[in-house]
Amino acid sequence: MSAAFRKAAKAQQRPHRERAQPAARAKLGLLEKKKDYRLRAHDYHKKQNALRALQKKALDKNPDEFYFKMIRAEVKDGVHVIKQPKDEITPEQMKLMRTQDMRYVEMKRVAEAKKIERLKGELHLLDAAGSARGRHLFFVDTEREVQEFDIAAHLDTVPELVDRVYNRPTIATLQREAVKGTTDPVHLKKLARQRKNQYELLRQRIEREKAMFVISQKIQTRKDLLDKTHKVKVKKETKTGPAIYKFKFQRKR
Repeated sequence: MSAAFRKAAKAQQRPHRERAQPAARAKLGLLEKKKDYRLRAHDYHKKQNALRALQKKALDKNPDEFYFKMIRAEVKDGVHVIKQPKDEITPEQMKLMRTQDMRYVEMKRVAEAKKIERLKGELHLLDAAGSARGRHLFFVDTEREVQEFDIAAHLDTVPELVDRVYNRPTIATLQREAVKGTTDPVHLKKLARQRKNQYELLRQRIEREKAMFVISQKIQTRKDLLDKTHKVKVKKETKTGPAIYKFKFQRKR
Protein backbone atom coordinates (compact mmCIF):
# COMPACT_ATOMS: atom_id res chain seq x y z
CA MET A 1 0.00 0.00 0.00
CA SER A 2 1.50 3.28 -1.08
CA ALA A 3 1.97 6.26 1.14
CA ALA A 4 -0.42 8.33 -0.95
CA PHE A 5 -3.19 5.73 -0.56
CA ARG A 6 -2.71 5.55 3.23
CA LYS A 7 -2.82 9.34 3.44
CA ALA A 8 -6.06 9.46 1.45
CA ALA A 9 -7.67 6.71 3.62
CA LYS A 10 -6.69 8.53 6.82
CA ALA A 11 -8.21 11.73 5.53
CA GLN A 12 -11.52 9.95 4.92
CA GLN A 13 -11.71 8.51 8.47
CA ARG A 14 -14.05 10.25 10.95
CA PRO A 15 -12.35 11.77 13.98
CA HIS A 16 -12.82 9.72 17.18
CA ARG A 17 -14.85 11.45 19.90
CA GLU A 18 -15.11 10.11 23.43
CA ARG A 19 -18.58 9.36 24.69
CA ALA A 20 -19.87 11.74 27.36
CA GLN A 21 -21.09 10.25 30.60
CA PRO A 22 -24.90 10.37 31.06
CA ALA A 23 -26.08 12.38 34.05
CA ALA A 24 -28.14 9.43 35.33
CA ARG A 25 -24.97 7.29 35.64
CA ALA A 26 -22.78 9.93 37.26
CA LYS A 27 -23.38 8.34 40.68
CA LEU A 28 -21.73 5.08 39.46
CA GLY A 29 -18.32 6.68 39.09
CA LEU A 30 -16.15 8.17 36.39
CA LEU A 31 -15.93 6.69 32.93
CA GLU A 32 -12.70 5.09 31.69
CA LYS A 33 -11.66 7.95 29.45
CA LYS A 34 -8.20 9.17 28.60
CA LYS A 35 -9.01 12.77 29.42
CA ASP A 36 -10.45 11.91 32.86
CA TYR A 37 -7.38 10.20 34.32
CA ARG A 38 -6.76 13.13 36.66
CA LEU A 39 -10.31 13.05 37.96
CA ARG A 40 -10.17 9.29 38.46
CA ALA A 41 -6.83 9.54 40.22
CA HIS A 42 -8.12 12.27 42.52
CA ASP A 43 -11.23 10.22 43.32
CA TYR A 44 -9.15 7.10 44.01
CA HIS A 45 -6.76 8.88 46.39
CA LYS A 46 -9.68 10.55 48.17
CA LYS A 47 -11.27 7.17 48.88
CA GLN A 48 -7.96 5.70 50.01
CA ASN A 49 -7.41 8.56 52.44
CA ALA A 50 -10.92 8.07 53.86
CA LEU A 51 -10.26 4.34 54.36
CA ARG A 52 -6.95 5.03 56.11
CA ALA A 53 -8.63 7.54 58.40
CA LEU A 54 -11.31 5.01 59.34
CA GLN A 55 -8.68 2.31 59.97
CA LYS A 56 -6.74 4.66 62.23
CA LYS A 57 -9.90 5.56 64.12
CA ALA A 58 -10.71 1.87 64.62
CA LEU A 59 -7.16 1.13 65.87
CA ASP A 60 -7.22 4.05 68.30
CA LYS A 61 -10.57 3.03 69.77
CA ASN A 62 -10.57 1.88 73.37
CA PRO A 63 -11.89 -1.72 73.51
CA ASP A 64 -13.28 -1.10 77.01
CA GLU A 65 -15.24 1.97 75.92
CA PHE A 66 -18.98 1.63 76.55
CA TYR A 67 -22.03 3.62 75.52
CA PHE A 68 -25.60 2.86 76.48
CA LYS A 69 -26.46 3.25 72.82
CA MET A 70 -24.58 -0.01 72.19
CA ILE A 71 -27.30 -2.01 73.92
CA ARG A 72 -30.19 0.22 72.81
CA ALA A 73 -29.50 -0.13 69.09
CA GLU A 74 -29.68 -2.98 66.64
CA VAL A 75 -28.99 -3.44 62.95
CA LYS A 76 -31.89 -4.20 60.64
CA ASP A 77 -31.20 -4.53 56.92
CA GLY A 78 -27.89 -2.76 57.39
CA VAL A 79 -29.44 0.22 59.20
CA HIS A 80 -28.97 1.06 62.87
CA VAL A 81 -32.33 1.25 64.64
CA ILE A 82 -32.80 2.50 68.19
CA LYS A 83 -34.73 0.05 70.33
CA GLN A 84 -37.79 1.61 71.90
CA PRO A 85 -38.12 0.65 75.57
CA LYS A 86 -41.40 -0.99 76.45
CA ASP A 87 -43.35 0.68 79.24
CA GLU A 88 -44.16 -1.73 82.03
CA ILE A 89 -47.70 -0.44 82.60
CA THR A 90 -50.70 -2.63 83.21
CA PRO A 91 -54.09 -1.83 81.66
CA GLU A 92 -55.46 -0.96 85.12
CA GLN A 93 -52.65 1.53 85.69
CA MET A 94 -53.25 3.03 82.25
CA LYS A 95 -56.96 3.46 83.00
CA LEU A 96 -56.14 5.16 86.30
CA MET A 97 -53.75 7.54 84.55
CA ARG A 98 -56.37 8.37 81.94
CA THR A 99 -58.92 8.99 84.68
CA GLN A 100 -56.58 11.35 86.54
CA ASP A 101 -55.77 13.24 83.35
CA MET A 102 -59.45 13.59 82.52
CA ARG A 103 -60.25 14.81 86.04
CA TYR A 104 -57.52 17.44 85.85
CA VAL A 105 -58.70 18.69 82.45
CA GLU A 106 -62.31 18.71 83.64
CA MET A 107 -61.33 20.67 86.75
CA LYS A 108 -59.58 23.30 84.60
CA ARG A 109 -62.56 23.43 82.25
CA VAL A 110 -65.02 24.01 85.09
CA ALA A 111 -62.80 26.77 86.49
CA GLU A 112 -62.70 28.38 83.05
CA ALA A 113 -66.49 28.11 82.73
CA LYS A 114 -66.93 29.89 86.08
CA LYS A 115 -64.64 32.71 84.92
CA ILE A 116 -66.71 33.00 81.74
CA GLU A 117 -69.96 33.31 83.68
CA ARG A 118 -68.44 35.91 86.02
CA LEU A 119 -67.12 37.91 83.06
CA LYS A 120 -70.51 37.74 81.34
CA GLY A 121 -72.13 39.07 84.48
CA GLU A 122 -69.75 42.02 84.54
CA LEU A 123 -70.31 42.85 80.87
CA HIS A 124 -74.11 42.34 80.98
CA LEU A 125 -73.83 40.65 77.57
CA LEU A 126 -73.09 43.93 75.80
CA ASP A 127 -70.88 44.20 72.75
CA ALA A 128 -68.02 46.67 72.38
CA ALA A 129 -70.09 49.21 70.43
CA GLY A 130 -72.95 49.19 72.91
CA SER A 131 -75.61 47.79 70.57
CA ALA A 132 -77.50 44.55 70.90
CA ARG A 133 -76.49 41.50 68.94
CA GLY A 134 -80.11 40.47 68.38
CA ARG A 135 -83.16 42.38 67.20
CA HIS A 136 -85.96 44.02 69.14
CA LEU A 137 -89.28 43.34 67.43
CA PHE A 138 -92.42 45.42 67.91
CA PHE A 139 -95.81 44.07 66.85
CA VAL A 140 -98.61 46.27 65.56
CA ASP A 141 -102.04 45.54 64.13
CA THR A 142 -102.29 47.61 60.96
CA GLU A 143 -100.06 48.85 58.13
CA ARG A 144 -100.84 52.43 59.11
CA GLU A 145 -99.39 51.89 62.55
CA VAL A 146 -96.22 50.59 60.91
CA GLN A 147 -95.84 53.79 58.89
CA GLU A 148 -96.54 56.03 61.87
CA PHE A 149 -94.58 53.99 64.41
CA ASP A 150 -92.28 56.10 66.61
CA ILE A 151 -89.69 54.10 68.54
CA ALA A 152 -88.86 56.93 70.96
CA ALA A 153 -92.51 57.44 71.85
CA HIS A 154 -93.08 53.71 72.21
CA LEU A 155 -90.12 53.34 74.56
CA ASP A 156 -91.01 56.59 76.38
CA THR A 157 -87.54 58.07 75.97
CA VAL A 158 -85.76 60.78 74.00
CA PRO A 159 -84.59 60.06 70.42
CA GLU A 160 -80.94 60.46 71.44
CA LEU A 161 -81.16 57.37 73.67
CA VAL A 162 -83.02 55.06 71.30
CA ASP A 163 -79.88 53.32 70.03
CA ARG A 164 -78.73 52.41 73.52
CA VAL A 165 -79.71 48.97 74.77
CA TYR A 166 -78.56 49.62 78.32
CA ASN A 167 -79.00 52.55 80.69
CA ARG A 168 -81.88 53.93 78.64
CA PRO A 169 -83.91 56.07 81.09
CA THR A 170 -87.47 57.15 80.38
CA ILE A 171 -88.60 60.76 79.98
CA ALA A 172 -90.10 60.74 83.48
CA THR A 173 -86.79 59.55 84.92
CA LEU A 174 -84.91 62.27 83.06
CA GLN A 175 -87.29 64.93 84.38
CA ARG A 176 -86.97 63.62 87.92
CA GLU A 177 -83.23 62.90 88.06
CA ALA A 178 -80.11 64.22 86.37
CA VAL A 179 -78.19 62.07 83.89
CA LYS A 180 -75.57 60.03 85.72
CA GLY A 181 -72.24 59.04 84.27
CA THR A 182 -69.65 60.68 82.11
CA THR A 183 -70.48 62.61 78.97
CA ASP A 184 -66.92 63.40 77.92
CA PRO A 185 -66.27 61.93 74.42
CA VAL A 186 -62.67 61.06 75.32
CA HIS A 187 -63.76 59.17 78.43
CA LEU A 188 -66.55 57.44 76.53
CA LYS A 189 -64.07 56.31 73.87
CA LYS A 190 -61.77 54.95 76.59
CA LEU A 191 -64.65 53.02 78.17
CA ALA A 192 -65.60 51.59 74.77
CA ARG A 193 -62.01 50.43 74.24
CA GLN A 194 -61.94 48.77 77.67
CA ARG A 195 -65.26 47.08 76.95
CA LYS A 196 -63.87 45.80 73.64
CA ASN A 197 -60.82 44.34 75.40
CA GLN A 198 -63.09 42.62 77.92
CA TYR A 199 -65.12 41.03 75.14
CA GLU A 200 -61.92 39.84 73.45
CA LEU A 201 -60.88 38.24 76.73
CA LEU A 202 -64.32 36.64 76.99
CA ARG A 203 -63.98 35.22 73.46
CA GLN A 204 -60.56 33.73 74.27
CA ARG A 205 -61.87 32.10 77.45
CA ILE A 206 -64.83 30.61 75.59
CA GLU A 207 -62.51 29.10 72.96
CA ARG A 208 -60.21 27.75 75.69
CA GLU A 209 -63.17 26.14 77.48
CA LYS A 210 -64.29 24.48 74.22
CA ALA A 211 -60.76 23.19 73.58
CA MET A 212 -60.59 21.67 77.08
CA PHE A 213 -63.94 19.99 76.52
CA VAL A 214 -62.62 18.40 73.30
CA ILE A 215 -59.46 17.24 75.12
CA SER A 216 -61.57 15.68 77.85
CA GLN A 217 -63.62 13.79 75.27
CA LYS A 218 -60.49 12.50 73.52
CA ILE A 219 -59.01 11.28 76.82
CA GLN A 220 -62.28 9.48 77.61
CA THR A 221 -62.23 7.85 74.16
CA ARG A 222 -58.64 6.60 74.64
CA LYS A 223 -59.63 5.25 78.04
CA ASP A 224 -62.57 3.35 76.53
CA LEU A 225 -60.29 1.85 73.86
CA LEU A 226 -58.33 0.00 76.58
CA ASP A 227 -61.19 -2.48 76.90
CA LYS A 228 -60.92 -5.76 75.02
CA THR A 229 -64.37 -5.36 73.52
CA HIS A 230 -64.54 -5.59 69.76
CA LYS A 231 -64.94 -2.14 68.27
CA VAL A 232 -65.19 -0.52 64.83
CA LYS A 233 -64.13 3.04 64.05
CA VAL A 234 -67.04 5.01 62.63
CA LYS A 235 -65.48 8.48 62.37
CA LYS A 236 -61.89 9.66 62.46
CA GLU A 237 -60.56 12.02 65.11
CA THR A 238 -60.60 15.72 64.20
CA LYS A 239 -59.40 18.94 65.79
CA THR A 240 -62.89 19.70 67.09
CA GLY A 241 -63.98 16.23 68.16
CA PRO A 242 -62.79 12.78 69.19
CA ALA A 243 -62.95 9.64 67.12
CA ILE A 244 -66.24 7.73 67.22
CA TYR A 245 -66.24 3.96 67.73
CA LYS A 246 -69.05 1.44 67.63
CA PHE A 247 -68.62 -1.19 70.34
CA LYS A 248 -70.04 -4.67 70.18
CA PHE A 249 -73.03 -5.05 72.44
CA GLN A 250 -72.40 -7.30 75.44
CA ARG A 251 -75.06 -8.24 77.91
CA LYS A 252 -73.85 -7.76 81.46
CA ARG A 253 -75.24 -9.65 84.39
